[in-house]
Amino acid sequence: MGYTPRLKEEYKERVMKALTEEFGYQNVMQVPKLERIVVSRGVGAAVADKKLIEYSVDELTRITGQRAVATISKKDVASFKLRKGMPIGAKVTLRGERMYEFLDRLITSALPNVRDFQGIKATGFDGRGNYSLGITEQIIFPEVDIDKVKKIEGMNITFVTSAETDKEAKSLLTELGLPFKKN
Repeated sequence: MGYTPRLKEEYKERVMKALTEEFGYQNVMQVPKLERIVVSRGVGAAVADKKLIEYSVDELTRITGQRAVATISKKDVASFKLRKGMPIGAKVTLRGERMYEFLDRLITSALPNVRDFQGIKATGFDGRGNYSLGITEQIIFPEVDIDKVKKIEGMNITFVTSAETDKEAKSLLTELGLPFKKN
C-alpha cells in the first residue's frame, strides 16, 4: 500500500463526518472537499530584470515541491513599460498528494513562523467557497534559505473548494486546521 498524506487521511476519517453532522448532508458526495491550491506571485520588477522571474520560479518550486511556471502579461501597459507576452509573475497549481502535503507544511511550520501571529483573517472568501490568503514574507517557509534571499517578497495562496457557500468552505478549512482569527 502506498503513502497517504496525514491531512488526506484525517479528511476521510474525521472531517467528512464532522461536516456531515454540521450541515446534514444526505450523501458523501455532497461533502465539500479541497480541490486545489494555487500559489502565485507577481514580480513587477521583472520588466527591468528578467533574472527575477527565474529566481521567483525556483523559490516557488522549492516551497511547494512542484515546478512553478512563469506567467505572462496579457496586454500592453505603457505606463509600466510592459509589453504583451512579457513574463510578469510565477504560479503553481497543487492537486492531490502534493496539495495536502503543502497544506500540512503551511499549517504546522510556516504560519507559526509569522511574527505576532494571531490567526488568519476570515475576510478572504469570494462568495463561491474559495479562500485567498496573502503572505507578506516568503522566509516563513523552512524550505527557503534566508542567506540566498535577494528580496523579501510575498505571495498569494488560493484554496479552491467544492463548497457552495463561504460558511461551508470556512468549516472545511477550519476542520483541516487553518487557524482563523476569533472574532
